[in-house]
Amino acid sequence: MSAMIDTLPDLLTQARRLIDLGVGRLAGVSDAELLDAAGRSDAVGGGLLVPGPELIAPSTLAPLLSRAGKPGFVVVDMTDLDEFAPITGIDMPDSPFYLLSDIDRGDAMSNWSPDEALPAITGAGRTPLTIGEGVAWLLQQPDRLEPNKCFMTIGSRLTKANGKLDARTPAIWISGGTGRDGRERKGAPKVGWCWAGNRHTWLGFASAAGRHAL
Repeated sequence: MSAMIDTLPDLLTQARRLIDLGVGRLAGVSDAELLDAAGRSDAVGGGLLVPGPELIAPSTLAPLLSRAGKPGFVVVDMTDLDEFAPITGIDMPDSPFYLLSDIDRGDAMSNWSPDEALPAITGAGRTPLTIGEGVAWLLQQPDRLEPNKCFMTIGSRLTKANGKLDARTPAIWISGGTGRDGRERKGAPKVGWCWAGNRHTWLGFASAAGRHAL
């Protein structure tokens, strides 16, 4: 595991950031509700203020990402992004907003496969981020997405009709502007996927210490 644990903005600043980005409007939540969630978070402690997946879908949040003046996007062959659900062992808080504590980008696991990283993360008493949580983190700290230091969010997987896991695992990285991405998207935040058994030198595995209902 990486020793790097991110220090996030204070919770009211995070709430105002979500308001400014239009997250509340898209989720049908008032500014007052967002600010109230931040106030309840203060009683729990610091961390990342996360809008739950039932409140707003990852595919709706992704275009709000920004890097080098370019908005985020979801790869064209991941139209089922919102069907990726938390894996077994992740207990999602039963509240519209929740707190995610002690986020780690997982740089030390670069060039590991998702199949290798998951038991190491859970064995350390931590939990892998879901794709929605990864996007929510970058809405607050866009600079945590860096060239050759991006991350996977293996807390989300898709279960197929036969009950088996789809081999894709979600990730967030920076588009090179090639192929179907389009040259105009070079440098933009990109929500995509990698195979569960493959390794990538430029992808770590984001994790957190825990989730807390508000």
